[in-house]
Amino acid sequence: MSEPHDPQDDTRRLPTTGGEEQRPGDVLTADPEAPAPEPEHSGGRAGRFRSARRVPAVLTSLVLLGASGLLLYDIASVRAGRPAMWWRRTFADELASRHLDDVWVLTGSAVAAALGLWLLFLALTPGLRSLLPMSRRHAGVRAALDRDAAALVLRDRAVEVAGVQSVRVRMRRRRAKVSAVSHFRELDEVRDDLDAVVGAGIKDLGLARPPRLSVHVRRPKKG
Repeated sequence: MSEPHDPQDDTRRLPTTGGEEQRPGDVLTADPEAPAPEPEHSGGRAGRFRSARRVPAVLTSLVLLGASGLLLYDIASVRAGRPAMWWRRTFADELASRHLDDVWVLTGSAVAAALGLWLLFLALTPGLRSLLPMSRRHAGVRAALDRDAAALVLRDRAVEVAGVQSVRVRMRRRRAKVSAVSHFRELDEVRDDLDAVVGAGIKDLGLARPPRLSVHVRRPKKG
């Protein structure tokens, strides 16, 4: 007669390192020498989009071109034996006769300094504040989301919360402000649900720098 079949004999033995055999009841541990899993590939730093500033650049170029051409023409005219233009003589006389504390001198200096600071501001700042950069997953690919579109997506999610009558979402680069009106349920419960729903919506947007969430809930005004 054949011996009764033991179901434990069908259990497969797991391979182990070092030539040792895996015994029943042993606990498998990770190999400390095994390479760690590689992190998710990133396409690089997601910076803000820079504006071309075409209108300020064109205006500045035209003003500088006109002033340089006029001054060069006047200098060439003087070199040819003709008198200087009236505006250059008047300007030279005013600079020679007026003191530094004169009102017109201070006003002109303030205007020139303000224009210079404005041009420096335009040159150093990226602009396009309405675009929110999205996280980069592939090199060479950059994407952005319009702030109004992001606010609309969050608003659609917020209105699905029970007890919310109306919602207003203001999307900024660093903060998302949600103002809701609740006509039933406790305000704390509605606020907690909005925190969870809108917070998950912000994560789903895939922004490189998710804004901080600020939620305000109130009752509708009577009358």
